[in-house]
Amino acid sequence: MKLFRLLLTFFHFGILVPLLGTILNAYVPPKVFPWLNMLSLLFPVLMIFNVVFCFFWIILWKKRAIFFLGFSLFLIVPTSRWINYREEKSIKPNLKMITFNIKGGRIAGTEKVFNYLENSGADVILLQEYGSQYQVSGYDYGVGNYEIVALNSKTKILEQGKIATNGNGNSFYADIEINGKRIRFINLYLSPFSFEKQKVKPSEDLEQNENKLRYVLGKLVPTFKNHQPEVQELQNAVSASPYPVILAGDFNAVPNSYEYYHLLKNLKDAFVEVGRGSATSFHDYKVPTRIDHVLCSESIQPVCYRVDRIAKLSDHFPVIAEFYID
Repeated sequence: MKLFRLLLTFFHFGILVPLLGTILNAYVPPKVFPWLNMLSLLFPVLMIFNVVFCFFWIILWKKRAIFFLGFSLFLIVPTSRWINYREEKSIKPNLKMITFNIKGGRIAGTEKVFNYLENSGADVILLQEYGSQYQVSGYDYGVGNYEIVALNSKTKILEQGKIATNGNGNSFYADIEINGKRIRFINLYLSPFSFEKQKVKPSEDLEQNENKLRYVLGKLVPTFKNHQPEVQELQNAVSASPYPVILAGDFNAVPNSYEYYHLLKNLKDAFVEVGRGSATSFHDYKVPTRIDHVLCSESIQPVCYRVDRIAKLSDHFPVIAEFYID
């Protein structure tokens, strides 16, 4: 029995090390060591194992529970980027926005997607993978001259421009006046992994699974490296903005990744501030994946954040965020 507990202790320690290793993504770029960014994808699963083991040691009344719980305290903030229980603020918002990868309307149909957006009550809509149609009825102003990413606004767009990106992603900014203050919206879509679904789905054949794993790794590593210069361009755009920024879209990157840490610089995560429950937004592979994010400047106050999981109109759920602009 002692040997069994010792083996479990080593196994638990082996789980804790990669969890803490995700913090290094804030410092180590993918072009230096892309495999470190892989740990961010495993974070939810590893964290579940960590919690189970912590409860196991507590039930057995072992002192090592104190050790593992102590180290787990360093993971509270990283975990809150996946699942959170903040109270919504009582202040009344004056800006409602949606960011939504609509997959070109190919899943539920363009009409259903745009009916949903038309009735959303949002002031600003950011779209990714919009296909050939981007204009939502009832929105007099829009940006649709950039491939992949588009924007709809109920109020006038004061200025707009492309942000240079490498790879297969795209991004742009649009300045909109909200409550008398000029806000710079940045809509981004980082280079996708472009998995073929049949090559990702596990099978009963071990050799096939090994080939599929090599296929997945062959897609992940180059894409992580492509994201690095894209993220740098977006960081430069945020730093150069003379106005408060709301940066949102399909990051094709999860929390605690290199992309997330570096895009979060000088900004805050609206979900961490006011989100409740899970922030999972991509549901095509049936695993908890958050790749759609809403970040904002310190001067902008998030009031509410939710993922609309009832709206199964794409392989992404719409992400809705409300703010108070003072």
